[in-house]
Amino acid sequence: MCGIVGYVGAQDAAPILLEGLGRLEYRGYDSAGLAVLHRGALKVRKVSGRVADLAGDLPARFKGSPGIGHTRWATHGEPSVENAHPHTDTTGRVAVVHNGIIENAEELRAKLTADGVEFSSQTDTETVAHLIGAAFAAGAETLEQAVRLALRQVVGAYGLAVLDTEHPDRIVVARNGSPVLLGVGEKEMFVASDAAALVGYTRQVVYLDDGELATITATGYRTFTIDDRATAKSPSTIDWDIIGAEIGDHAHFLIKEILEQPRSIERTLSGRLDERFSTAHLGGLNLTVREAREFKRVKILGCGSACYAGDLGAQLIEDLARVPASAESASEFRYRNPVVEPDTLYVAVSQSGETSDTLAAVQEIQRKGGKVIGVINVVGSTIARAVDGGIYLHAGAEMSVAATKSFTSTVAAFALLALHLGRIRDLSPTEGARILAGLAKLPEQISAIVEAEQESGAIEAVAKEIAVRESVLFIGRRRGFPVAREGAQKLKEISYVHAEGYASAELKHGPLALVSPELPTVAVVPDDDLFDKNTSTLAEIRARRGPVYAVAHRELPAELADRTIVIPANEPELDPILQSVPLQLLAYHAAVALDRDVDRPRNLAKSVTVE
Repeated sequence: MCGIVGYVGAQDAAPILLEGLGRLEYRGYDSAGLAVLHRGALKVRKVSGRVADLAGDLPARFKGSPGIGHTRWATHGEPSVENAHPHTDTTGRVAVVHNGIIENAEELRAKLTADGVEFSSQTDTETVAHLIGAAFAAGAETLEQAVRLALRQVVGAYGLAVLDTEHPDRIVVARNGSPVLLGVGEKEMFVASDAAALVGYTRQVVYLDDGELATITATGYRTFTIDDRATAKSPSTIDWDIIGAEIGDHAHFLIKEILEQPRSIERTLSGRLDERFSTAHLGGLNLTVREAREFKRVKILGCGSACYAGDLGAQLIEDLARVPASAESASEFRYRNPVVEPDTLYVAVSQSGETSDTLAAVQEIQRKGGKVIGVINVVGSTIARAVDGGIYLHAGAEMSVAATKSFTSTVAAFALLALHLGRIRDLSPTEGARILAGLAKLPEQISAIVEAEQESGAIEAVAKEIAVRESVLFIGRRRGFPVAREGAQKLKEISYVHAEGYASAELKHGPLALVSPELPTVAVVPDDDLFDKNTSTLAEIRARRGPVYAVAHRELPAELADRTIVIPANEPELDPILQSVPLQLLAYHAAVALDRDVDRPRNLAKSVTVE
């Protein structure tokens, strides 16, 4: 879960690398480093800290090209200057940056140590640098040959970029299970692990597939396999909103992205609401009507917030299409030897489209003959290219680690999918029109929620009260349960306050033992057919003197809730989208009150590209 940037061309590499790394810092941010070639010598600078720390540490004349840069999320070895990338071989000839995990690193380290190599870090990546150096010592004549010989000994996932002082006109890159793409410029070339690093320089990119390598020079690129067989790759044009990657006047990316949700929902829905036939137009599914009708069930796979959005998606599909549907963690899916059925439609959910666990689940399903579609935000990402079809969210760049607009846009996308499948089956035009009308109201209603908070500060007041607590309970029934789980996830990941999401009906089966005046409960209480049961649960908590903060469609009596956050009502199937927004604001304000690093929470990264 690291960011890689490379440049070869007439410009000095360092400023370009620093700008690219800054755009990729959400992928990892515990250390950073650069390497450039200058007059036949390798210049390396590394820090334990952020990209800004690296920029401040660079000498004034850190000149050279080509160059490679890296921002790290630690896997092997604690964050330190020694463990930061780039890593070099013993002679200082080769520099390597790497994203992924070398699974046989200990075996390789032992072999290299026996051959007299001295290691300077705890990382798995350093073994790759020494393997390339050893390949040159054994007679490899080109950088491409040395990299290929080294990678034949490697087991695991990697996206890497390599510099060599003896080949100062090029960078060699390789991909296996971790994203790498090339940027095509005018007499210059770029490398990155994410297109976000390149949008200021080029919109022409070449995506490498697993098992591919590439050589880039200022005049072009060549792609090939580990056996040196040429591959044919043409550039694609990326459609990326660079403004979405800028923080503007906002204190944090997270609040910016929360406030962007009316527009991100509009983009998700744009061109997809078919009022004539009361359905959703989803041409990217690549499913005929006959194929869609033949599926007997739907299985949704995702990790973290994507999984909770999948829970809501499963309920939407069951409610509207009357097809059995369920969601589960993609990280566990392939390890339980799943039964992949030909009459099941599988849906992979990932904001980045690079989530390693979800990609592995997709590959397992396809290996067993299953049909997989994707719900993805990043166009051209690995999962988007691997699946058989799907829905792009078009939510825009999401730079904060915590998912906000990608979560609500994913649930909106599932509403479109459920409507599409429902109208193919037995959902009436009247019911379809009801859902369409509800979807169309979402942007205005989300705007009303955030504007009300800006005027009243009610959610911020609740956040300050719960921020001083050691733990918080989130509860909800039916559709409210995934909302509660997502709310708990947001609070714990950015404020570091322990939080758990439970189904309200489960309180009596164990968690009620935790309720006390010291444990606040945040409850999702819509005006639906379960309102009385929800308020009964609140009465049980209040009877044990537990503080209660409710998200509801109307003000609740003081005997049921200490405070109520009142939000607009939509159709019951779509209410979870609106209910999620105040919980995002709650987590944000709690994190700010605790002076947390809101956009870069500790131990986490945005794009999870290691298992």
